[in-house]
Amino acid sequence: MRIKLLSLLFILFTPWVFPQWKPAGDKIKTGWSENLDVDNILPEYPRLIMERDQWQNLNGIWEYAILPYGQPEPERFDGEILVPFAVESALSGVQKRLDKENELWYKRTFTIPSKWKNKNILLHFGAVDWKAEVYVNNKLAGTHTGGYTPFSFDITPFLTSGKQELVVKVWDPTDESYIPRGKQVKNPEGIFYTPVSGIWQTVWMEPVNKKYISSINTIADIDQNQLRVEINTENTSSSDIISVEIKEGNQVIATGKETAGQPVVLSIPDAKYWSPESPFLYDVVVKLNDRGKVVDQIASYTAMRKISVRRDENDILRLQLNNEDYFHFGPLDQGWWPDGLYTAPTDEALLYDIRKTKDFGFNMIRKHVKVEPARWYMHCDRVGILVWQDMPNGDGSPHWDNFRYFRGEELVRTEESEANYRKEWKEVMDYLKPYPCIAVWVPFNEAWGQFKTPEITDWTKAYDPSRLVNPSSGGNHYYTGDILDFHEYPAPRMRMYDYDRVTVLGEFGGIGLPLQGHLWQEDKNWGYVQFKNSKEVTDEYVKYGEELLSLVNRGISAAVYTQTTDVEGEINGLMTYDRKVIKMEEPRIREINRRICNSLKK
Repeated sequence: MRIKLLSLLFILFTPWVFPQWKPAGDKIKTGWSENLDVDNILPEYPRLIMERDQWQNLNGIWEYAILPYGQPEPERFDGEILVPFAVESALSGVQKRLDKENELWYKRTFTIPSKWKNKNILLHFGAVDWKAEVYVNNKLAGTHTGGYTPFSFDITPFLTSGKQELVVKVWDPTDESYIPRGKQVKNPEGIFYTPVSGIWQTVWMEPVNKKYISSINTIADIDQNQLRVEINTENTSSSDIISVEIKEGNQVIATGKETAGQPVVLSIPDAKYWSPESPFLYDVVVKLNDRGKVVDQIASYTAMRKISVRRDENDILRLQLNNEDYFHFGPLDQGWWPDGLYTAPTDEALLYDIRKTKDFGFNMIRKHVKVEPARWYMHCDRVGILVWQDMPNGDGSPHWDNFRYFRGEELVRTEESEANYRKEWKEVMDYLKPYPCIAVWVPFNEAWGQFKTPEITDWTKAYDPSRLVNPSSGGNHYYTGDILDFHEYPAPRMRMYDYDRVTVLGEFGGIGLPLQGHLWQEDKNWGYVQFKNSKEVTDEYVKYGEELLSLVNRGISAAVYTQTTDVEGEINGLMTYDRKVIKMEEPRIREINRRICNSLKK
């Protein structure tokens, strides 16, 4: 009888002791989310461009609460949330909206491993949308604004013995403010989607010494067979030394050292070049030495590759990769998930879209008004695919911005809005500059939030001369930057040409095919044109491909097809939103895509 009573008590009270997370809502979901382990959410090391051998993942079940703006930390929280999925997503287990009148609170406890004793502890957030205040043991550790870039705080001064308490407060006004937000809107419809608020990338910790490496960037010069390695450090002096090893497999092929704060320039003889056809990466080991003792060491990687432009034999400016004409062709990739919104349910899912893009025969991805987790760019580096990186648009309204576009006008931003754009764009570039896959920066899309275009373009080009700048994809056009980019739906045609810049078709296509059982919503599904089955859609795609090929000799040097997957009410993807169905006949689109990608090769 006593055993039965204990069993009954265990059954009754277990739900209160152990998390009973499950996805929220009844929308479609990807296959990857069906067997998630809440104790092992996105467990992979989050930042392989700068890897240390010790770290701790803080993803998993946290407490959450939504309170009116300006209220103190709640005494009792509303329930549990699965981090790092945004509060509006199904995989958060919450699926509630956050508006500008409210704030989102998170809370959890953690412990510091005993082997980290006498180390400084860095607390990292992959991304939090938009304003985050971070408290450790009831003390403010730091504040960050910006929804797309990683940030960290040294929380060592706030730690105590035993369990530590971590609280994060978030405010996110989405489209009721000037903030960069991409396609998030309070009332999603058509080509605009569900808001994403709060933590949406991995939260993690790592131990470091007082002196440590804070960032790395490598710049290849294949014409001089050199590699410039830029290392930023914290708390170092002129007596500290940075040493760098470049490795091909297990063989060290180059070494160099410099005073901390100075770049290390290395000779790379007989370099192997990186390309989508041969994505060769060199391993990099960086050590920080204090009076002969190694006080920090990171593992990284790099590539020898060059992005440039040059006139061909017909006097047309062409994009070049490693000093050879190279036609960039890829899909508009928005990076949305029906279950995780901005956050892929697993790393396997994150990699899947990139691999399928490569399988489809593309050599490029335009990352559209979104910035991805660091592992996404690492996967692009390894798989071998070029990336055009958009700045997520903000301020104004895309609908009204399009009216401004037709009148040839730019947005007039407030001083605060302009300063924030510049801050967040610089942070995006700082975050992504180390990744070899990044080929083109895109500060504006279709006049959405577009302002001071020549000034922003010139700054972007000066800040990173190693890449090209596409000033405004499909937006108001100025004689600035490296690229003239126009959009044309649905079929490709030659609407514009610039003798002094590379001419590209930044968006076309949008062929729609709604598939029952794989739709975000049953009605109001949208595409530029719609067909009834896979063959019809594929026939139209191949027809557009042939038309695009006819434009290459007339001066088109790159193109972007809309789009990788369906997204909410848009049903014009190569795949369904849940990634369960490839909507076109894959061999046929691969064949035409490869012909397009190879159209400039000698």
